[in-house]
Amino acid sequence: MAVAVRSVSEICLAARDASRVLATLDSDTRNAALHAIADALVARTDEIVQANERDMDAGRENGLDAALLDRLALDPQRVAAIADGTRAIAGLPDPVGEVIEGRRLANGLDVRMLRVPFGVVAVVYEARPNVTIDAASLCLKSANAVVLRGSSSAAHSNAVLAQIASEAAAGAGVPDGAIGLVAGGGREELAELATQDGVVDLIFPRGGEGLKAALKAVATVPVIYAASGNCHVYVDASADLDAAVAIIVNAKVQKPSVCNAAETLLVHSAVAPAFLPRALRALHEAGVQLRVDGRARALAGDLAPALSTATDEDWDTEFLALVLAVGVVDCVEEAIEHVNAHGSGHSEAIVTRDTAAARAFERGVDAACIYVNASTRFTDGGEFGMGAEIGNSTQKLHARGPIGVRELCTFKYVVAGDGHVRP
Repeated sequence: MAVAVRSVSEICLAARDASRVLATLDSDTRNAALHAIADALVARTDEIVQANERDMDAGRENGLDAALLDRLALDPQRVAAIADGTRAIAGLPDPVGEVIEGRRLANGLDVRMLRVPFGVVAVVYEARPNVTIDAASLCLKSANAVVLRGSSSAAHSNAVLAQIASEAAAGAGVPDGAIGLVAGGGREELAELATQDGVVDLIFPRGGEGLKAALKAVATVPVIYAASGNCHVYVDASADLDAAVAIIVNAKVQKPSVCNAAETLLVHSAVAPAFLPRALRALHEAGVQLRVDGRARALAGDLAPALSTATDEDWDTEFLALVLAVGVVDCVEEAIEHVNAHGSGHSEAIVTRDTAAARAFERGVDAACIYVNASTRFTDGGEFGMGAEIGNSTQKLHARGPIGVRELCTFKYVVAGDGHVRP
């Protein structure tokens, strides 16, 4: 079943029809479809890599930076990892039909709250072709039809991946239209997708601020934003300094182009003289450009001339690169205030051996994920045991943090009686 060139409305209507069948499919059929997709990805790796190379060539010609090219790239190892992620999703407990709660009312009615699919989920994303399979797999597992809209920079990769997934799923008993790809259009196409009221039930955008702004301007379909990550690591007065150095280097350096990488380091003034010379040196040697406040610069020693001065804008910036803002604070409360003022509500970490400080940070910081003595880099559906994720939500309604199969469901009440009528 090829991914045909159809209008946005036709793709969405086909997805709506497919969603009604998907909602009735048993878990074994949906899991078989996921395993079929994983097997097809491995079998057709060469085809995928060749399509991706066309996108990579175009990206180089168009001047995409190294971080975007890395997000775009697929090789046999990455394809195998995507297939493994799909199998992991198949192995998750089925969320559909799960009894969230149940009770018997005083009048004898039995009330159950059941987890059910949304219906049609649209995912709008930039650069990362792996999202094509991650999103399709998560939606199939949760019995949702999916409409995919990737960026032009990954057009060839997305097309072949969507076709492979669609064909494999159909061969396993999933209805046609369950995996749809919207491709080739511009902002008008995005606007059409975002206004499919009564057809598309929910949209997840996964990309930069420009994409989110474009959707906010036109969307009439509900949207859950997978937000940017201006993440912090705060080193408290009681921190294990060896652990703190390892955590900030990992949070910044391990993969700087992602939303769960740290963008700011805050250090308690009581430990700054012992910690900052070590941490700044380790970060500098790892290639990180450091933008520091006055107190951090004063403790940098012979490294000070190589450091930039942090500006007000730096505290609010998601660098997505080997750049880190560094500041000194006098207490955990000041750190919390700074994080809440400048953070994006994504992932925030404290390094401390003081239980009271940890609890204050946990309770005081307004973010989807709080880490105590661990790197922010763990905010990820795969790391959280979800197999994969649609994105990371910083909103507070319905879904927050990594969006996996449960977050792709809503619920319904099923009420059973025995001839009950209301008096």
